[in-house]
Amino acid sequence: MTPDDRALVDRFLDMMAAEAGCSRHTLAAYRNDLERTAEDIGGLGGALPRDISRLGGLWSSLAPSTVARRSAALRRFYGFLIEDGLRADDPTADLPRPRLERPLPRILDTTEVNRMFEAAEDRASSGDPGAVRNLALLELLYGSGLRASELVGLPRGAVRAGQPFLMVTGKGSKDRLAPISSRAAEAVGKWVEIAPPGSIWLFPSGKSHLSRVRLFQVVRAMAADAGIPPERVSPHVLRHAFATHLLSGGADLRVLQSLLGHADIATTQIYTHVDSARLVELVNSRHPLATRDRSA
Repeated sequence: MTPDDRALVDRFLDMMAAEAGCSRHTLAAYRNDLERTAEDIGGLGGALPRDISRLGGLWSSLAPSTVARRSAALRRFYGFLIEDGLRADDPTADLPRPRLERPLPRILDTTEVNRMFEAAEDRASSGDPGAVRNLALLELLYGSGLRASELVGLPRGAVRAGQPFLMVTGKGSKDRLAPISSRAAEAVGKWVEIAPPGSIWLFPSGKSHLSRVRLFQVVRAMAADAGIPPERVSPHVLRHAFATHLLSGGADLRVLQSLLGHADIATTQIYTHVDSARLVELVNSRHPLATRDRSA
């Protein structure tokens, strides 16, 4: 692996450790997959689509789970490069896509989300600017289902009085409308009143906006403040909670797909399995037959 590629991989893994909370073993697996791929195609940073398309043949003898893992690592790696402006195009269109059982996303139940809001609202009531900002962040993550990159990149005027939606730029630079509740608009309004002036960003930090890494740290701190193990919570977990709780409340799957900005409804359908799993657990624990003595 070239020094330039190694620097890109190191930067990517730093993000995965901070934003996604990956363990050392997971990071080591990512590094190994990326290093092996770099050897296969002669480099990562400057790889062309035709280089990536060769991997299907090169990986033909590998187990489907290994191919899926390596493909996922590459997609995430190049997605990171694009989001951070380190690359303009995504060369992974022809990567192998073996069919595997999709893992269920981690979610929080409504009681846990309420605890996070109660703790955040209590701190914000003091008028502390950081706490006021954090409440606005939480409202937008859970109330609008925004991705971390979408949230931190919001312009200062993204939330306007009387407008129930805000425009966000999602994956692939595609714009979509995301809902914003009246309570979220109120929280953002209070933040704007005391936010540092002179920035084009809604959540400024230094000369730019709040980073995804810092957002991850803020969310985990809010979870700990609410008595929830911080390793269970991340911006993406709150996005999952937004989707699952909407579906539980009767939201249409196509509407949910639009709100989340999913290109493929198959990605959205994972939440039907999450909700089904929750219902089965509820039946097993609460149904009268669950406590019936089988020996009777």
